[in-house]
Amino acid sequence: MQIIPMRDLKNTVEVERRCAEENGPVYVTKNGYGRLVVMDIEYYERTMQKMYEAKTIMEGLEDVKAGRTVDGEKAISDIRRKYGI
Repeated sequence: MQIIPMRDLKNTVEVERRCAEENGPVYVTKNGYGRLVVMDIEYYERTMQKMYEAKTIMEGLEDVKAGRTVDGEKAISDIRRKYGI
């Protein structure tokens, strides 16, 4: 985990290099306290994808818990009948 002071943000090339090396977030502090997080766009996109997948799984589990499910064989049969497969 990289931690840099706010004043280091002026050197954008160095910050970009650190983000690439870290392959994760770089924490930026101001007066010794966490203030910002800077990260490579690829890391951000991977993180957002994982969050989307986790949210989708959680919603599915909530559906199961609430009984909002259908029998798999019946669902496939209905789809085949609907689309003439």
